[in-house]
Amino acid sequence: MLFVCTGNTCRSPMAEAAMNAQLAELGWRHVEVRSAGTGAWAGSPASGGAVRTAASYGLDLSGHRSARLSSDLVGWADLILTMSWPHSEAASALGGEEKTALLTTFAEGDTGTGAPGIPDPFGAEDSRYQETFLVIRRLVEKVLTRLEPILAP
Repeated sequence: MLFVCTGNTCRSPMAEAAMNAQLAELGWRHVEVRSAGTGAWAGSPASGGAVRTAASYGLDLSGHRSARLSSDLVGWADLILTMSWPHSEAASALGGEEKTALLTTFAEGDTGTGAPGIPDPFGAEDSRYQETFLVIRRLVEKVLTRLEPILAP
C-alpha cells in the first residue's frame, strides 16, 4: 500500500505511520506500507509538525525520509491512496490508474469524484497537524475495515 501527497513530509508519512500502527495492532505482518510525494525532494525528513504530532500519538517519524513518486513505486503498490485529486492523477499517469484512489473516497467506499481531499498542513501550527492526523487516522481505520475481508490472514 502506498500513500501519496505532495512533499512526502506531512500527510503521507503520517498516513503511513498510522496504517503501520493499525496493522501492528491487528498482527498483519504481511502488508507493507510506504509513502511518496509527487513533488518530493528525495531524502528530506518529515516536517517538524508531523514529527511532533506523530510522537504525541506514540508514533515515530524521526527516521522518515521522503521519496518521490515514481513508476517503480507505482508498480510496487497494490493500492495507492492519495491525499488529493492531483496526486491521484500523477499516480495514474505513472501506470497506477486501476489501483489509485483518493483516501477520502476509498475509505468511505464512494466511487464518485466529489469527495474532498486532505488539506495540507505544511507550515501551519501544530494544531493543524493534529487535526489532519486525526482525520487521516480515522480514514486509515475505515480503509482497514474495508480491506479486512481481503487482507485478513
